[in-house]
Formats: sequence, structure tokens, C-alpha cells
Amino acid sequence: MRPFRALTVGFILLFVVGCGSSSSDTSSAPKPAKAADFPNPGGRTIAQLAKTAPAGPVLVPSVSNAFKGENRLGFGLFTLAQKQINGAQVVVYTTDKQGQQVKGPYPARFESLAVKPQFQSKTTASDPDAAKGVYVADVPFAKDGPATILGMARVGGKLQSAGQLSVDVGANTSGPPRVGDKAILVHTPTLASVGGDASKVDTRVPPAKSLSQTDFADVLGRKPVVLLFATPALCKSRVCGPVEDIAAQVAPQYGGKVTFIHQEIYNDNQVDKGFRPQVGKWRLPSEPWAFAIDRKGVVVDRLEGAFSARELQRAAQKALSA
Repeated sequence: MRPFRALTVGFILLFVVGCGSSSSDTSSAPKPAKAADFPNPGGRTIAQLAKTAPAGPVLVPSVSNAFKGENRLGFGLFTLAQKQINGAQVVVYTTDKQGQQVKGPYPARFESLAVKPQFQSKTTASDPDAAKGVYVADVPFAKDGPATILGMARVGGKLQSAGQLSVDVGANTSGPPRVGDKAILVHTPTLASVGGDASKVDTRVPPAKSLSQTDFADVLGRKPVVLLFATPALCKSRVCGPVEDIAAQVAPQYGGKVTFIHQEIYNDNQVDKGFRPQVGKWRLPSEPWAFAIDRKGVVVDRLEGAFSARELQRAAQKALSA
């Protein structure tokens, strides 16, 4: 069970299981949100704060877990007509189970999933529902236990409430490796292991062959690695295509100093055949995921759901510099 729970379940399915039918770009060059432009909690409860602005878009998380300390909260913003809103100014607030002790606002940044034309796959280009961007806020939680997140957005200059999410901080302790954990040893298939048939190891069109050259087991604990779990053609969240395009663009920037590896999700690339053993061993509750691992085999960063080239570059740099 996912610790995040939104008030409108349909929108969870829209973003976490499928990004929707269309998008609504509010800005081609979005301005970042500023905390000073949004209401100060001022001792109000979360319910009172939510009533300071009319109900507007719905905030839908693209991540499945929250932990004590700072969290990367990725989310989409949707109209009630199920159109994704890109480029708005958005902040989030947090509070305890009783709605007291409201913290924030924590500004979110809009991370574009765009890549250079030569790295955009046919898979992404031909998918009208492929995600175009994601909002990301750095949200701290002081303790474990039930909490609430409130979103607020300025869309077209108008302040609106973006709904509330319930989250059970620290509830999922059996998920994927966290930062500071040892990476899990698995073998990943390579082009050589499948006789050069790239379609067996990558559902992207065309396959990103540079990401299927190395078996993860051969470099774990020896070199910095970025391990990407994604299935562009079969992705329920509709962001696997864009993030593999991003990995294909970022990888060459490191000149082999960081090894980038892509791992598909389903056996024989068929959903009805179940998950590949690597997915089970890494205990993934969703897809896609990217893990940055240093030369000692320790996870130094992880990205769940949609992420930008800038975020992947930062993660890879952490692996290289550790």
C-alpha cells in the first residue's frame, strides 16, 4: 500500500498510472515559485489555510514514499478536466495528523522532461500522453507518522488551493534501497547476452544501445553507476520514455566516468509474464526509478517517477564525486 493518498483517487490513476489525455502549458519559460508570494501559515490550521484561496487544480504525487528528513516530492498538477498544467507557480505546506503546526510554504520548481531533438525517441514523440514535466519540492518531515500535505498554486496569476494529500511518513521500510544503503547486486542483460537483439533489452524505439553495454554486476563496487529501471513502451506512468531519453542524453556527458545502465521491467517485455527478477530484488513499488551509486557500491541518490536531465546530472555527479 502506498503511504501517499490523495482525496481524488481518479487523479492518482491519471498521473501515477497514466498521465492523462492532454496538457495545458501555462508558460514556455516558467518562473519559479517564491515563498513570499504565498500565504504564511500564521498559526492557522491546514483547513483554515486551505480556505484562504478558492479550490483549483489538483496536486497528484508521482512518488510513493516519504521519510523523516528531507524528501523529494515530485508531483503533477491537473485541472478538473484532467489536463496537466505545466509552468505554474506552486508551493506545498505540511502539517501533523490534527492539522496543527503547519510548516511551509515550500516552493516547487518545474522540471522539464524535454531533451535535445537527437535524443528524443519515436516512443516519446509518438505518445500524446507522455509527460512533459514534473513539479519538484524539497519537503522536510520532522518525525514519522501520519501527516498532511496541502498544495497551493498560482495559475494565470490567481491563487488557488490545490487539494490535500495524506501521507504516512516512514510507513514503508521495505521498499527500494535508500540513500546510504548498499546497492543490491543483480545481473542486467546486455546486448552481448542477447546476441545483439536490442529489442530484447529495451522497448524504446529506437533502443538506447549505449545503455545496454554493461552488466551491472560487473561494475558494482568498482565504478560510479546510474541504474535506470524503466520500460518506455509498457510504462504505466507514461514517463519511462522521457526519462530513458534523458538518460541517453546525459550519459555521454560523463565520458565513461559514470556507467549508465538501463533495465527493463517485464519478463520478455510482456506485462502478462510478470516482473523481471531484478525488479523484485530491488523491491520497486512503481516505475521508473533511477539510482546513482558510487564506486563503493553505496546509493548516493535516487529518483522516483519523472525527473529532468538536470536532476539526473546532479545524481550522476554525486556518484562520481563520492
